[in-house]
Amino acid sequence: NPDAVVEPKLSLQWFVDMQKIVTPALENVLNDNIEFFPPKFKNLYRNWLENIKDWPISRQLWWGQQIPAFYYGENGVAVAATKEEALIIAQKENPTLTLDDLKQDEDVVDTWFSSWLLPITIFDGFENPDNEEMKYYYPTSVLVTGWDIIFFWVARMIISGYEYTNEMPFKKVYFTGMVRDMQRRKMSKQLGNSPDALKLIDKFGADGVRVGMLLSSAAGNDLLFDEKLCEQGRNFTTKTWNAFRLVKSWEIDATLSGDKNKASIAWFEARYNQALVELEDHFEKFRLSEALMGVYKLVWDDFCSWYLEMIKPEYQQPIDQATYDATIHFFEKLVKLMHPFMPFISEEIYQNIQKREENDCLIVAEWPTAKKINQPIINEAEIAFEVISNIRNTRNAKGISPKEKLILFIKSDNFTKFNTFTPVIKKLANLTSFESTNEKVDQSISFVLKADEFFIPMEGNIDTEKEKEALLKELKYTQGFLTGVEKKLSNERFVNNAPEQVLANEQKKKADAEAKIKTLEESLSSL
Repeated sequence: NPDAVVEPKLSLQWFVDMQKIVTPALENVLNDNIEFFPPKFKNLYRNWLENIKDWPISRQLWWGQQIPAFYYGENGVAVAATKEEALIIAQKENPTLTLDDLKQDEDVVDTWFSSWLLPITIFDGFENPDNEEMKYYYPTSVLVTGWDIIFFWVARMIISGYEYTNEMPFKKVYFTGMVRDMQRRKMSKQLGNSPDALKLIDKFGADGVRVGMLLSSAAGNDLLFDEKLCEQGRNFTTKTWNAFRLVKSWEIDATLSGDKNKASIAWFEARYNQALVELEDHFEKFRLSEALMGVYKLVWDDFCSWYLEMIKPEYQQPIDQATYDATIHFFEKLVKLMHPFMPFISEEIYQNIQKREENDCLIVAEWPTAKKINQPIINEAEIAFEVISNIRNTRNAKGISPKEKLILFIKSDNFTKFNTFTPVIKKLANLTSFESTNEKVDQSISFVLKADEFFIPMEGNIDTEKEKEALLKELKYTQGFLTGVEKKLSNERFVNNAPEQVLANEQKKKADAEAKIKTLEESLSSL
């Protein structure tokens, strides 16, 4: 009958008295015995548990774990694990009862009621609490889950852990963000707005999809899904594979000396150790997106864009054995760092680097150990890279071909800081010479790095007005930058609360900007 009135019907429900069992679960999260990552979710957790209500666990479904309550007579009820055990309880009230007189409650328990016991039941912790698996795995280390079920599942697992084992179920909880579509809707089967994972893998590769998602999924923050993220991941896998193919294509001449590449090798070794220390710090703090970005930059920028260009032999020329061996060794170390994020391509490269035993694979390989970081050579390399980048930018701005050989002069109080990487600067900037000077070089294009001024002599007339305009523009920008730094350093709250390293970095920025302004003003006065 379409005109019939539909009304709610009151029925008997089974509840869990949460007030009696919630306290340990609340206390041990607030005191960080169980740590949340990111910790901001402790407030949400506390709000729920401090205002907790009794939990109705009866569900009127066809399938599930039937509630172990057995009714008899008019008002009799016995709760037991089996019907036989319930009969023993019921017979204490009425000895004439039989199994046929008992009827089990038709409701099943809430799905979360089954799930909250998972850490215990999976290791048979109720029936056999002292078994080896239970003792080894419980409590486990980390739970990874979405923050939207922090109350439905996470809190309840913690509650049951303390209630039934007097122990936490896990030591740390890492909350992932919610993956949403471009309309900010949570992805769900009901909405049909979830991408087809298998199609994404067909298009971008499994590693590409993993990288694309991880690069933009900082802990606890929502991720607006876009296929371009996976495309970026695929590009990274392609870049890595092409770098490996390049290195494996080089011919080796055992008679060649590798002395010219020693500085480059030492630099990348130092940079690798630096990145490894940073990576392990990110892992320790569950900054997984930042951890992957660190590996991404190490491979793409430091290894592919700088190191390989520094040691790459001339076209169709061989490479020396020492440099080749060092580069292959670096590849072995790099794929180990990539493996947690990109297991397939890293394993493929690892197996193709050299012939290996059957059980020699990355998933069981020893994790690398960081050695002492050679910070001076990292600093010297950074200076060299700045010089090379500025020369390349100058070429682009002035329309000078990358193939055209140039001469570079530098006016500096400390020319020795360029000594280690002078060959690299000459090679990657395509210079015939790189020399020190005490005077401004006439008829030249110039640029300034901190307190150092660089000159590229040019044949023909230089447009003095354009050079002056460029210097004035750079001076104005640097003065604005200095003002911003000084404003920050004049903020008493910032100075008192900022970490020592952050404060030192700001002071260094100030000194560098002041030195650059002085040099720019001197350059302008000489035009």
